[in-house]
Amino acid sequence: MLALANGESSTSIASRLETTAQTVSKWRRRFQCYRLLGLSGAPRSGRKRSLVDEQVQDIVDRVRQTQPKNATHWSVRSMSAATGVSATTVHRIWRAFGLKPHLQDTFKLSTDPHFVDKVRDVVGQYLNPPDTRPTCPGFVIESFQPPLDKAKTPS
Repeated sequence: MLALANGESSTSIASRLETTAQTVSKWRRRFQCYRLLGLSGAPRSGRKRSLVDEQVQDIVDRVRQTQPKNATHWSVRSMSAATGVSATTVHRIWRAFGLKPHLQDTFKLSTDPHFVDKVRDVVGQYLNPPDTRPTCPGFVIESFQPPLDKAKTPS
C-alpha cells in the first residue's frame, strides 16, 4: 500500500512481489474499503480443517518416537487405526513432513524430545556465526601445505 501511495504502478509492484497486477488491484480495493482489516485474509470457501495442530503433532511424534506392536515400523493403516484418523489424512501428513518410516536405512531421526530445539540451535550457529573465533593459547592456525612427494619434486 505504501508503494501505491508513493506512485509506483501496480505492474511494477506485482513483478517485484511475484504476483499479478489483478492481485495488487484487489489489495488496493480492499484497503480502500476496509483499511488494514481488508488486508487480512478473507474467509475461504470449502470445508474447514477437521484436524487440530495437536493431532498432527501427535501423529508426527508417534511415527518418529514409537514403534507399533508386532511390527518393525508404522504403516499408514496401522497409524490410522491407532490415532482414529483416516489413512488418507495420515498419508498427507507424512508426505507434508517428509516422513517415510518404511525406509529404515534413511529414516533415522532422534527420539530426543528436545531434538527440534537442538537442531535450531546448531543451525542458528551456522546461519549467524559468532563475531569472534575461539582461540586456544599456543595454537596457531596456519595455511596447510601438503608435504612434497620426492618423486614429484622439481630438479
